[in-house]
Amino acid sequence: MIKPRQPVPALDVPLVGGGRWVLSEQRPETFTLVVFYRGVHCPLCRAHVTQLDSLVDKFAEVGVTSVVAVSGDDSERAHRAVDEWNISHVPVGYGLSLESMREWGLFVSKAIKEGQPNEFSEPGLFLIRPDGTLHTAVLNTMPFLRPHLDEVVETVRWINENDYPARGEV
Repeated sequence: MIKPRQPVPALDVPLVGGGRWVLSEQRPETFTLVVFYRGVHCPLCRAHVTQLDSLVDKFAEVGVTSVVAVSGDDSERAHRAVDEWNISHVPVGYGLSLESMREWGLFVSKAIKEGQPNEFSEPGLFLIRPDGTLHTAVLNTMPFLRPHLDEVVETVRWINENDYPARGEV
């Protein structure tokens, strides 16, 4: 289990459109936001990642200048998600390994219907300080009950204004 105020695992994934997204290379003003999503098969992920894409500028206003959405989808499925969901602002990483899913503490599910990968992670949201330590994590065991991302923007604003520390470290 990753604990607040402790270093998060490494993250290095290929990006739709080319290049790689490497957590250790990010230089956010206040936080890096990593959103793990289930994959292109998930309609709730479509809504969540689409909302994230629409809020990239709002996140930047509160110092979250490094944002990424990541799944275990292969290249073809990740490209399909970007195209079908009209993602144009948030980088989309793919190919997250089962080992990395577990290192991040993500819940992993097996396919229960056609069109799902054999194994995939359930959603997770992480706010990471510029020093690579965890500030906030939200983990889901299923696709439902994710944080509303516009509320996350306002929460980050409040954290910044009040210098609110990471909690849950004990």
